[in-house]
Amino acid sequence: MDQPNETEQRLMELEIKATFTEDLLDQLDQVVVRQQQQIDLLIGELAQLRQQPRDEGVGGPRPPHEDLPPHY
Repeated sequence: MDQPNETEQRLMELEIKATFTEDLLDQLDQVVVRQQQQIDLLIGELAQLRQQPRDEGVGGPRPPHEDLPPHY
């Protein structure tokens, strides 16, 4: 009679492990989704930063006298 109890105990332990494994997998999936969102955001920001010098540098470098404050 020890055999059925032992088998039931092992089955219960396997079910518990499977449940914890599924929970962990769900958590990891959420982490991957958040990281991908962050990567997408950073790619967009990087593209904006790469465009910035082109937009500002269209007219070439500014002469030094244009950098003076207006009260001079």
